[in-house]
Amino acid sequence: MAHHGGSDPESEPNTRLYNPYHDLNLQVPNLYKLPTSPEFLFAEESLHQRRSWGENLTFYTGSAYLGGSVSGATVGLFSALRNFEQGDTLKLKINRILNSSGHTGRSWGNKIGVAGLIYAGIESGVVAVTDRDDVWSSAAAGLATGAVCRAARGVRSAAVAGALGGLAAGAVVAGKQVLKRHVPI
Repeated sequence: MAHHGGSDPESEPNTRLYNPYHDLNLQVPNLYKLPTSPEFLFAEESLHQRRSWGENLTFYTGSAYLGGSVSGATVGLFSALRNFEQGDTLKLKINRILNSSGHTGRSWGNKIGVAGLIYAGIESGVVAVTDRDDVWSSAAAGLATGAVCRAARGVRSAAVAGALGGLAAGAVVAGKQVLKRHVPI
């Protein structure tokens, strides 16, 4: 007897049976045993409860680009609103808003997205070398990211940006841990 969409009680405990033709009302038995939990190539991988370096790279870069684009578009909107002139038509005002928001949003998104890319790469490297994923790893990655992003402007600018980046990354991770601990979800 075929169980549609459910798990066969006689099968392995970590799998479920799957029939891709279930919605077509065909009398086809369950064809596949799918895992109910993630599969890992090595047992050591299952012990780490964190994203891989590729997932980190994608997440931080994408989040930074999106945040930078939205922030830049907002700044561009207010800049366009400030620059309206007395005789502007509605069509000209809309054009000015779209141009300013698009230009500033793209510019900010690219700059902050690159910073997210650098941060993700450095954090993944720090975690791989130290085998620890904690506040200090994030703070070190933030410090290095700030220093790298401002290195062309001199040692003093790189040091200040590194300190600010380290403090910001550490504060964000520490705040996330406090929220996880004290705010029920």
